[in-house]
Amino acid sequence: MISHAFIGVGDFDRAFRFYEAVFGELGLVLRFREDERPWAGWVRPGVPRPIFLIGRPFDGQAPTPGNGPMIALLAADRSAVARAWQAALNHGGTDEGAPGLRPEYHDHYYGAYFRDPDGNKLCVCCHDAFVE
Repeated sequence: MISHAFIGVGDFDRAFRFYEAVFGELGLVLRFREDERPWAGWVRPGVPRPIFLIGRPFDGQAPTPGNGPMIALLAADRSAVARAWQAALNHGGTDEGAPGLRPEYHDHYYGAYFRDPDGNKLCVCCHDAFVE
């Protein structure tokens, strides 16, 4: 259903470090990085799409996060949710909801919420039952 998601960033190098840390915890790999544009994109290994992109807004204006938009990233398990959330906070992100069950969504929904250094809201979630 999704081809790609693009997040506008103000400081490309800072944003790259942030997303590289978060995506590393989710098993996503860098597909490309073009510093002259600047933009970069990550995918699941061996899969061309969907692709998550960051870069300067195409219109050349400053990026501005909206009130309401959020991108949710799928994690393989609950520990990956917690690791990605912690990586986000360690790399300039701000907490919008610590890792935990959200039974108002469904019995096994485990998610964490944060904003990137530019204020864009993200979620990392797992929909599977806990397995020890």
